[in-house]
Amino acid sequence: MNQLITQLEEHKTEIASFVVNNKEELESFRIKYLGTKGLLKSIMGEMKNVPVEQKKDAGQLLNEFKVFVETFYAELSSKIEDASGSSENKIDISLPGQPLPLGSRHPISIVHNKIVSIFQRLGFSVAEGPEIEDDWHNFTALNLPENHPARDMQDTFYISQNPDWLLRTHTSSVQIREMEKKQLPLRIICPGRVYRNETISARAHCFFNQVEGLYIAENVSFADLKQTLYFFVKEMFGEDVKVRFRPSYFPFTEPSAEMDISCLICSGKGCSVCKRTGWVEILGCGMVHPSVLDNCGIDSTKYTGFAFGMGIERITMLTYQVKDLRLFSENDVRFLKQFTQA
Repeated sequence: MNQLITQLEEHKTEIASFVVNNKEELESFRIKYLGTKGLLKSIMGEMKNVPVEQKKDAGQLLNEFKVFVETFYAELSSKIEDASGSSENKIDISLPGQPLPLGSRHPISIVHNKIVSIFQRLGFSVAEGPEIEDDWHNFTALNLPENHPARDMQDTFYISQNPDWLLRTHTSSVQIREMEKKQLPLRIICPGRVYRNETISARAHCFFNQVEGLYIAENVSFADLKQTLYFFVKEMFGEDVKVRFRPSYFPFTEPSAEMDISCLICSGKGCSVCKRTGWVEILGCGMVHPSVLDNCGIDSTKYTGFAFGMGIERITMLTYQVKDLRLFSENDVRFLKQFTQA
């Protein structure tokens, strides 16, 4: 019995001095002391050689030794797990940082901001209005009374709850709202989304973005309009772009014109975008019709003005040489990443 006590104390001292630094050494400890052929099994097997009158005391000693070994092994396991976890989660500040993906502005937003910036340098302020409009501001005040044939030029989304309400077909309605305030002289641009019931294709969509401009004061002439638009085109597309004006018709301007620039995609040689002509129409413009001024309570005998309007998508297509209008609204990350700005 004394020999067993001495033997167990020696094993406890040996085990207590055991150092474990990794999982492999921990496994070696388990095999040596707790394995099927380990020390604990071997000592337990000696019980058969203990005299009957001493078995009770010997069994108590062996159980205490078993608890000691298992407890020590559990402590070692816990230390190894903690060391392993902290090592895996430790941040090495000497390593290069993880790059963060850059977001990107939508190409429509990029061009929108550039257009606004150009006109703001000319003294134009930004005006905004509701996208759900009434018939007066969207049509009638713009010299398009009920049953006017020019209304057929714009396929309109009407609101079913009230046939007098509609999704605005142009941002000219914002111009009317600003003119009704009679704070003259008036020099504004009106950017915003508009809606038309059109078939979606590479060149058309049921919703798109416009920027319209309006300048009303005394003695405003068509020459003022042309010089304003010449400045815009040169700032937007560069000094080499060519410009031409063509007579046109709009019910809210008189005289009216459309402005073309030389195609930036084919450099004026002719392609599918410019329909082989070498020219691309970018905006409509003209002198504000006297009836429109009168409808807004402005004295058309004293004041004159000019107005213009352009689609931002058209300008964006020319700027970035994008040939399909639908790409701007598909939210394809592969397309949008091309416009990432550092």
